[in-house]
Amino acid sequence: MTTNIESLAAFTADTRFDTLPAKVVEETKRVLMDSLGCALGGLDHPKGIIGVQYARLQGPGMPGAQASIIGTGERISAMAAAFANSELINALDFDAILPPGHVSPYVIPGALAAAEAARASGKDLLCAVAVAHEMSNRIGKGLDYLRDIKDGKISPPPVHGYASTVFGATAALGKVKGHSSEMLADAISIAASMSPVNAQWSWSLHVPTATIKYAVAGALVQAAMTGASLAELGHTGDRKLLDDAECGWPRMSGSSRWSPESVMPGLGTEWIFPAEQTYKPYPHCRAQHAPIQVVREIVSANGIKPSEIEGIKAWVEGFVMQPLWLNRKIEHVTQGQFSIAHGLSVAAHLLPPGKSWQSPEVVFDPSVLALMEKVECEVHPDYEKLLTANAASRPTRIEVRARGKTFVGEKRWAKGTPSPDSDTFMTNEELLEKFARNAEGVLSARNIDLAAKTIWDLESTRDVGELMKLLRS
Repeated sequence: MTTNIESLAAFTADTRFDTLPAKVVEETKRVLMDSLGCALGGLDHPKGIIGVQYARLQGPGMPGAQASIIGTGERISAMAAAFANSELINALDFDAILPPGHVSPYVIPGALAAAEAARASGKDLLCAVAVAHEMSNRIGKGLDYLRDIKDGKISPPPVHGYASTVFGATAALGKVKGHSSEMLADAISIAASMSPVNAQWSWSLHVPTATIKYAVAGALVQAAMTGASLAELGHTGDRKLLDDAECGWPRMSGSSRWSPESVMPGLGTEWIFPAEQTYKPYPHCRAQHAPIQVVREIVSANGIKPSEIEGIKAWVEGFVMQPLWLNRKIEHVTQGQFSIAHGLSVAAHLLPPGKSWQSPEVVFDPSVLALMEKVECEVHPDYEKLLTANAASRPTRIEVRARGKTFVGEKRWAKGTPSPDSDTFMTNEELLEKFARNAEGVLSARNIDLAAKTIWDLESTRDVGELMKLLRS
């Protein structure tokens, strides 16, 4: 009897670029563009800097097995480069969102490093990244989710994180390397047996919050790379890890449920991730994007200065009423990525969205810190009803008190979300603008333009290394 992991391996091995639907190819290019831009933007962020420093400790590697640290032109071992690039992509918390949450920082860097080292084609990379996102999205649906609904109530699980992306990350590596279905099954099984724990919910409950955030992305990527390498060397894995809800990987991950019926049907014929891929216009926790957008719209439309604001009240998603999001003691720039009060204060200052939001000059600006003390929040009264009706809902109401008046704004959908409101979709042009802003100061204007064009036409690239050369300072 074929196991679930063997089915995932067969899906990976059988998928060919020429059979990918056009919408899958386009969405894969979009998420690559966004992720590479986020990595360039993360070069000056402490999380990105530490990721690069730690990667350098791992050494240059063997000739023929080296890859680039994005934005630096530095080539080190593929294993080390993947660690650095994963941390860079996730440094600003500006990277894309796909259930179970963040996926791209975990599944792209290993495939990218392997493709560069092997001089693989753009088609190879696109196919691998598409497979990884589809697999991660499906497995995420089979496990606990932060916005799960039980008995009509929002019920965040006691254990949550993105460890499940290790399956897609390993599949992407094997796809680039040309592994057989049999080797892929072993690689995926081995990597799953050493996947990082799901630490997100614990991290979100403890302040001051740790700067590693919900996970060390580089650790998961290297687990996937280790699994792929050990399978190449002859190790075998436990292929029944996804067939046993009581003793297998779902239990190991801390999930209270495992629903393979959400994962396997239509695998290989029906692609679901493009319709759920979400992008971030602001370098902040996704849960705050609708509130940030409404604050910016109110302040901009009425010409309100931060010094004029007497108070901001936000009605937000229920699950964020936790220490991570309610934190007002900002001691490190990373903590500003999640604090509701800090994010809305920065939003009210109308700074252009981009990596500068994470600079010490902005995070610790006296005006920003003063205004955040005037922010209060509570749960949106229709949160559960609207979320139950449509899982993409981000119900928000904002009141800004200034000049003796109260200015009100509301949204159900955040920008960057595929939703019934077509205006929330983030267009290719908007993603290109975001990429250019993140790359500014790192790449030349010429290389920004050439890199973008190369990504949009990546299927014509014979060697992924040509793209990486354009992503050098």
